[in-house]
Amino acid sequence: MARVLLVEDDDAIRTSLSTALTAAGHVVTALAGGADGVAAVARDKPDVLLLDLGLPDLDGRDVLAMVRSVSDVPVIVATARDDDASVVALLDAGADDYVIKPFSSAQIDARIRAVLRRRGPEQQSEALQLGALSIDPRSREVTVDGSPVDLTRKEFDLLLALSRRPGAVVTKRELLAEVWGLPWGGGDRTVDVHLSWLRRKLGETAAQPRFLHSVRGVGIKLAAPEAGG
Repeated sequence: MARVLLVEDDDAIRTSLSTALTAAGHVVTALAGGADGVAAVARDKPDVLLLDLGLPDLDGRDVLAMVRSVSDVPVIVATARDDDASVVALLDAGADDYVIKPFSSAQIDARIRAVLRRRGPEQQSEALQLGALSIDPRSREVTVDGSPVDLTRKEFDLLLALSRRPGAVVTKRELLAEVWGLPWGGGDRTVDVHLSWLRRKLGETAAQPRFLHSVRGVGIKLAAPEAGG
């Protein structure tokens, strides 16, 4: 069971989806406006947010940005666009998953279970210490040499995905699937750009790595400097 906040302006979709998700065992709060949705996220702290992008009062992407400024709640967005650029932009903006219209309530229920499964191990795991690098999945805090590192949501998610397999090479396709929800690949540049930003914040470069080590033609591994090779 999850506490679900549904923000959808279409009365018929909102009613039918609320009914179906309630029947599936979830506790659903359904709202029609983006501003009310942002307020409800901050006030009620739901387990997951289902967000339609075509809202009457605010653009759904603006709502997503506002939500991300106040909460780390998993967000599943509903969109009519399924091209790679649009999907990557939504995921980079902070969405955890997406569904393409039209969709079924069974699909939404499966997506809710999937995002909550992905969050489960993160919330329960202990902080990881890798040389001078410390990663705390519960507080989403990172320090290097004792100093805090300010990471964006996706930068942290990328680092966390690598930290779950310290010393192991992780392919870009695996990272696209785990961090961006793109199991079919096709967005290697997205990984490269975020790796570049992450390296800069960790005080290293691709030419002089400290923690993030590229293995040409294979992928990336996270390792302490003395183990990086």
